Amino acid sequence: MTASLEPVIAVTRFGLGARPQELQAAANDPRGWLKSQIRKQGADQPKGPLPDTPDRVATLFTLRGEIKDLKREKSYSEMKPEDFKGERKDIILPMLEGVRDEIFARTVLAAQTAAPFRERWALFWANHFTVSSSKLQSAVLCGPFEREAIRPNVFGRFEDLLIASSTHPGMLVYLDQAQSAGPNSLAGQLRDMGLNENLAREIMELHTVGADAGYTQADVTEFARALTGFSVGAKRDSRSEQGRFLYRSLLHEPGTRKIMGKTYADRGMDLAMHVLKDLAAHPKTAEHISRKLAAYFVADEPPSSLIGKLKTSFLETQGDLSALAETLIDAPEAWQPEAQKFKTPYEFIVSGYRAAGGAPADPQKEVVLPLTVLGQRPFASPQPNGWSDAASDWAAPGAMVKRLTWASRFAEYYAPQSTSPVDAALSALGERVSGSLRTALTRAESRTEAFAILLMSPEFQRR
Repeated sequence: MTASLEPVIAVTRFGLGARPQELQAAANDPRGWLKSQIRKQGADQPKGPLPDTPDRVATLFTLRGEIKDLKREKSYSEMKPEDFKGERKDIILPMLEGVRDEIFARTVLAAQTAAPFRERWALFWANHFTVSSSKLQSAVLCGPFEREAIRPNVFGRFEDLLIASSTHPGMLVYLDQAQSAGPNSLAGQLRDMGLNENLAREIMELHTVGADAGYTQADVTEFARALTGFSVGAKRDSRSEQGRFLYRSLLHEPGTRKIMGKTYADRGMDLAMHVLKDLAAHPKTAEHISRKLAAYFVADEPPSSLIGKLKTSFLETQGDLSALAETLIDAPEAWQPEAQKFKTPYEFIVSGYRAAGGAPADPQKEVVLPLTVLGQRPFASPQPNGWSDAASDWAAPGAMVKRLTWASRFAEYYAPQSTSPVDAALSALGERVSGSLRTALTRAESRTEAFAILLMSPEFQRR
């Protein structure tokens, strides 16, 4: 690999696509440029105003009250069902606008940031610990969850990131943990409440050791029992507790727990915290995280040697994510010249804005709508395992037609006018600009057409 290709890899594979002059900024020391973006205080925060979790929950309480009042005032016999749904939608609209604002703010951040590796690293962890808007109750908490639990902890210790995500109201609501009660707990006996295993299962299968770690269904059930008591402050609680993590001892299933061969004494909330810490330090967790990181940054089928280096770093540093990021940057396998990763729709749109040196201005028309059409609206993963980053899930012919439609319309407004099409391509892709792409750009009938060709080129679609 020639040294001239390394800045391109730094800004496209590790970053989010080059903005004007970004290749020059990374040229002297690509690895140093990436490492300079690692910081213990975590990732950048999208610009607001974006309310925090308690405020979002307070809004949700208000909306629920308004919907109840609507049901009380107007029965289905007094109005058509579609009219009732319409009024209900009008009540919910402020919440949906809040979700839209969160999506827009994080997309603007990605399009404009001067620390794109830091942002890509944060996006990996936000997807790893997915909270989705697939439920009305969790939709309002997706943005605050990412801003409060994920971004501050992405360069800290994995244990802290795991605990922050597992105790955040967004995760507890999304995976129904707030409704989980031990059958033998006081609440379980008095209110006929039952055990919910969603959070326990996803922590083990997705967030830590992985599905192939050898645990059993009994381990999942025992972990779910250990997690009972993890809840969220409700409207009946004090104002200082509403919308915040709350441990309810009345929900806790009493007794010792045996999980993956280890016995844990019943110490209330500390029992679950002890399990979380052990899962965070487990060798299978190191392997699971390392494989996902290697696949996310380098190739859908990553080199086993890279996975091994990341795993060793994870275990030797007790899950220090800053050290893990540096290990990734230093690994020769991460700098292979072939661009093997195919951009997801979000990456594609963000890199388009970065190549144009711009940022979206209209939340609905320029961000939410196109990402919905392309199949990857942020905070809307259909499953708790997050969005796939495999080429096979995004490169189908129909999906490429949709990308072409977006690229053509985008180029009408954002095609660079002060530079030639070839210079615009060199600014975005540097040494990756092939002779065939140069020819296609010079033969284009307009700057608009040339920029659309650039966006749809194999060189731009892959990183």
